Amino acid sequence: MATIRLDIQYDGTDYSGWQIQKNAPTVQGFIEAALEKVTGRKVAIHGAGRTDAGVHALNQVASFKIDHRLPPEKYKEALNYYLPQSILILSSRAAADDFHARKSARWRRYRYLIATERSALYFRQRWEYPFELSLVRMNEVASLIRGIHDFSAFCVVSSQKENNNCRIISAEWSRPGITLVFDIKADRFLHTMVRSLVGLMVDTGKVRDYLTLEQIKDIIASGDHTRIKTVAPSRGLYLVSVGY
Repeated sequence: MATIRLDIQYDGTDYSGWQIQKNAPTVQGFIEAALEKVTGRKVAIHGAGRTDAGVHALNQVASFKIDHRLPPEKYKEALNYYLPQSILILSSRAAADDFHARKSARWRRYRYLIATERSALYFRQRWEYPFELSLVRMNEVASLIRGIHDFSAFCVVSSQKENNNCRIISAEWSRPGITLVFDIKADRFLHTMVRSLVGLMVDTGKVRDYLTLEQIKDIIASGDHTRIKTVAPSRGLYLVSVGY
């Protein structure tokens, strides 16, 4: 029984997220269907991050176990033959027997893109927000969330766990050209957490009626998701990389 690791890139626009669902197109569902066509067997794959509907991935990691004659590196070409153009296997390789894409992960890195101009070509890959924002204030919030905190306020109630603590390793905004880029790296992420954080930071960066740092601290301490007034759209979010 071999353990296979896949590195995957996808445009999440047309999918209801990573995780397989009944009567909805998902990235996991398409890859498992392609894997069945290649091997003739139903095989469950496990992703490192359960990206939401519309979220993209520059490098998602998945793993599965199989007893099959196909060499590990050949799964890349075989699966890509059956996959839609918006899902691409970047590489396939043998992994250690105890490797599990989600359980073995030590950290995940996400990126969010906000454009200050409109585009007919790239609107599906970013949040187009043509208003002035203060990166100074947004980075003050980014600095505030680094370290270990309870992020219950940034997760929908139905998805909250018994323990909602996450360790933010790094978080920072930058502005290359017309694009505002938020990079965040953590040991784990809750459902809608990054998009809720981005929405709160945008509300902090506004020119008028913006949230103060004291208000931000109060929202974090409250653990109340209803106090998050803006949740950034999924189209601007990317799973960038996973560390093991």
